[in-house]
Amino acid sequence: MKVGIVGAAGYSGEVLVKLLLAHPRVTLAAVTSRTHAGKPLAAVIPALRGADRGLRFVDSDPVALSAGDIDLFFLALPHGAAAVYAKALVAAGKRVIDLSADFRIADLATYQKYYGEHHAPELLKVARFVLPELAGPAWKTEAKLVAAPGCYPTSILLPLIPLLKAGVITREHIVANACSGVSGAGKKAEEMYLYVERAESMKAYGLAKHRHLAEIEEQLTLQSGAKTIIQFNPHLAPMRRGIATTITVPAAPGASIDSLYAAWRSSYEGRPFVQLLASGETPDTAHVVGTNRLDMSAIHDVRTGNFVITSAEDNLVKGASGQAVQIMNLWCGFEETAGLI
Repeated sequence: MKVGIVGAAGYSGEVLVKLLLAHPRVTLAAVTSRTHAGKPLAAVIPALRGADRGLRFVDSDPVALSAGDIDLFFLALPHGAAAVYAKALVAAGKRVIDLSADFRIADLATYQKYYGEHHAPELLKVARFVLPELAGPAWKTEAKLVAAPGCYPTSILLPLIPLLKAGVITREHIVANACSGVSGAGKKAEEMYLYVERAESMKAYGLAKHRHLAEIEEQLTLQSGAKTIIQFNPHLAPMRRGIATTITVPAAPGASIDSLYAAWRSSYEGRPFVQLLASGETPDTAHVVGTNRLDMSAIHDVRTGNFVITSAEDNLVKGASGQAVQIMNLWCGFEETAGLI
């Protein structure tokens, strides 16, 4: 099957290129970039020297891409720009997996509150938000367009949704503190992301209204069946990639650490990309970077009555490109792990 990447020169795009070039079931047939059109792939991503199969960047022209013979496209673009390409590609019958926020939020008013104008609101009804471990099978036949979850949301939704469904935690007083590597901000030349600004430095940002909060709360509410509000506190950490998240949530009356792990095992037994660590063994970003895995564990603090949950993932793989490839594998009937292990 032929696949293409629109916006292949960013961090997520680069990871996608590497994964798809090595994928056993697809052929990477097009990589696009308006900035690098005409340049050899290996000139822009030198790590691929000798492995780039002669690919060159082409211009990001939605009309030309829609008219070609590529079956599925990944959109590794900023929000707003992705919707323009999705509109043309879906109309041409292409499968589309979007890594931006444009189709992650089902409610248009919520999207507009956090992101502004939506450039293809008519596609919201055909788009499906797919967190692979928790999505039911219907999306595989219903979807024309799939929204891949965000990096922060993945690190929070995977631990919390099974626990809310099982009733082992409360819906009130959920606090999630998450620390992300600088690559989460994308490739941009801004003072805040300069090496001398970020090295030996860590800070909170986006407090009270980080854009990913809309996605997190909407999915917690939709998937657990009742309105859920959380306190989300993102931090910028002095590392290139990885997300470490700590969630504090009151245990439901009668709940124990055993009932928490039972809910997790019920949801994730046999799922290759969620690993449950023993209670008291906290995940480490160093152990997940470069993988499509999310590690998580929990303890029960009997003194406060809280569960303290920790998770770790690579923001560019399980938090973005690897998860998008995982979605493609499931959508197209490939092995879920194809190209990812």
